[in-house]
Amino acid sequence: MTTARHLATIDLLRSRAFPARPERSGSVDSGPGFHVGELATSEEFWEDDGTRRVLVEEQYEAERDGLAVLLTARWGPPEELSLWSVLERSMEGEEISEPWSTLSCHTPRLTLWRADGRWTGVGVSQWDKELPFQLLAVITEVDLP
Repeated sequence: MTTARHLATIDLLRSRAFPARPERSGSVDSGPGFHVGELATSEEFWEDDGTRRVLVEEQYEAERDGLAVLLTARWGPPEELSLWSVLERSMEGEEISEPWSTLSCHTPRLTLWRADGRWTGVGVSQWDKELPFQLLAVITEVDLP
């Protein structure tokens, strides 16, 4: 993982047009009004006793926090968005717009900046305790839920 590469990917995603329909291209999921890119993906933890998982989680959170420092220098203080309540609202039947609905299933919180009419965010995702961590970048014009 390199911070310079992550910043370049974020800049590339910010410059891309949003597609009319959901699509996946490489490590990027896109749809009307959003891109979600995987900046880094860890190993899986099927054989782990929990020790390695904790270390990798800390590493990914540190990488997210390092990116946040650099992005804060660009755009000012971020907003912190907890997605737990979004997941709960979705499970209760409320219709939540993408990318927020899917993100709420595997990303507990995002650090977000509003710049040039778009939200740009970074977060750490994990679908289940045996599955890999992912460092994600989110670029969207869809308002926060």
